[in-house]
Amino acid sequence: MYFCNIMSVVERFYYNDFGAFLQSHFPFKVQKITLDGGFSCPNRDGSKGRGGCTYCNNRTFNPAYCHRDKSVAEQMREGISFFSRKYPHMRYLAYFQAYTNTYASLEVLQQRYEEALAVEGCVGIVIGTRPDCMPDKLLDYLEELSRRTFLLVEYGIESCDDATLLRINRGHDYATAVDAVQRTAARGIYVGAHIILGLPGEERRDIMRQATELSKLPLTTLKMHQLQLIRGTRMAEEYAAFSGDFHLFALDDYIETVVDYVERLRPGLVLERFASQSPKELLIAPDWGLKNHELVDKVKKRMRERDTWQGRLYVE
Repeated sequence: MYFCNIMSVVERFYYNDFGAFLQSHFPFKVQKITLDGGFSCPNRDGSKGRGGCTYCNNRTFNPAYCHRDKSVAEQMREGISFFSRKYPHMRYLAYFQAYTNTYASLEVLQQRYEEALAVEGCVGIVIGTRPDCMPDKLLDYLEELSRRTFLLVEYGIESCDDATLLRINRGHDYATAVDAVQRTAARGIYVGAHIILGLPGEERRDIMRQATELSKLPLTTLKMHQLQLIRGTRMAEEYAAFSGDFHLFALDDYIETVVDYVERLRPGLVLERFASQSPKELLIAPDWGLKNHELVDKVKKRMRERDTWQGRLYVE
């Protein structure tokens, strides 16, 4: 990982980019292949709750080839086939994204992960999960796995505020997230976090405090995205009933918020994403009409205009 706040001959490095992080590990381009491992979620099956998080509709995650009726290997091969036509020398990371990808027996989890890694062209694995679904026995296996392949465990933290987590029916508190991140990092495993900016009830000061709190954790990577209202979710119903408690970002407001947020983040933290792009047919609001790379360009442009960089306001 790298950080530099000095203007180079070509371009200032405004923030730690995930692409550069991957380049430091692989001598070739890599692409994630999104997989559905057939898992459920403790917040849906009654173990922790029912109905899932109020903002969640997993249909927003999955490309066409990603379907639980297919085996993990089939999904991997179809995803690789899609990308390899244009990028024949590319290699791939198996990305277990849908639902909670550590929510099964150790034997089942091992079988799914190893099945993906056995597919030709797969050079690592990314596991998306909840912080309350990481038992020590699984960490024992993941520690061993991380010694023989690239491994990133990505926790959905979403917010550092317990009142917010309760409101969105998350099913765990922030202390649980802190514990999971610390236990995973202590095993020498790369740890990522996913958060949502603009959850109902959170004001600007809460969002900026979140950047400070997350920077205290031994995280490797961070994904952030704007609050989106998605059809078929309880949050969409809440918004229809009472919109006054929601702040849906206008594009310029969101870009300014992201820049302010990044200024407060620990300089070594690798930033993977600033926004999410949901299918048009599912998205209620906000609809900015931008692809993710276009928003990234706008964030960089605003950082250049403000002459700022990741960690400029970071305080240990």
